[in-house]
Amino acid sequence: MSDAGRETPELSIVIPVYNEGEAVEPVLRALDAAVGTRREILVVWDFDADTTRPVVERLASSIVGLRGVRNDLGRGVLNAMKAGVAASRGDYVVVSMADGSDEPALIDRMVALGRDGADVVAASRYMRGGRQVGGPLLKRLVSRTAGLTLHWLAGVATHDATNNFKLYSRRFLDATTIESRGGFELAIELTVKATLGGRRIAELPTTWRDRTAGASRFRFRTWLPRYLRWYLAALRARLSRLARGSRSAGRPAPR
Repeated sequence: MSDAGRETPELSIVIPVYNEGEAVEPVLRALDAAVGTRREILVVWDFDADTTRPVVERLASSIVGLRGVRNDLGRGVLNAMKAGVAASRGDYVVVSMADGSDEPALIDRMVALGRDGADVVAASRYMRGGRQVGGPLLKRLVSRTAGLTLHWLAGVATHDATNNFKLYSRRFLDATTIESRGGFELAIELTVKATLGGRRIAELPTTWRDRTAGASRFRFRTWLPRYLRWYLAALRARLSRLARGSRSAGRPAPR
C-alpha cells in the first residue's frame, strides 16, 4: 500500500454489504475515481463467507484506503453500519450503499459542507434538482411524504431525512448515542437528533437509482414502525417549541 493509504484519512466511507460478490467492484472503482478527499473505504460484512470479501481483498492492493471490516455486533445492516462507524478514522463519515444507487461524485462536495460546519450533510432526492429513479412505488411514496412533511412541519433542514446516503461529522457521532434497533433506521434517527440538538444540517440534490443487480435488503413493513418513532419525535418537538413560543407571546410585558 502507498504512503497515502497509511495516512490518517479525513473521510471514511462506510459500505454495509451482504453477498454482493463481483457486483461490488464497479461501485468501489467508481468511488475510487470520483472521491479526491483523502479517504478510506470500509466494506463491512457480517460473516467470513460473504461473497463480497474476496472481491474486496483482491481490490485492496489497487484501491487506496480500501479495507474490509467484519461486523461482530450482530448480523444485519444496522449493526454493519455501526461496526463501520466504530472502525472508521476520518473526521467525516459517509454511509453509502453497495448497490450503486448513490452518486459518488457528490461526496467531495458533502465533505466541503462538513468542513464549513455542517454536522449532517444529506444527499436529497426530494429537494429542487433531486430525483429518484425506480424502486417500489409504495416505498417511494412513503419516503417522499416523510421527508417533505418532516421538512415543512417539523423544521428538519433537509427534504430527505430517510436517505442513508449522508455525511456525519466525527464530533456529532462522538456526542450521539445510537438507539436504532434495526434496518435503515439510523439515517432518520441521526437526522432528527441533529435537528433536536440544534446541529447544522445541509443538503445537496442527488439522483438515486434503484439497484440493477442483486436483491434489496429493505424490509418495508418490518421497519416502518421504527421510522415512525423518530418521525413522531420530530413532530412532537416542533409542537412543543410552538406551544412554548405561544405561551411566551401571551405573557404581559414586564414593567
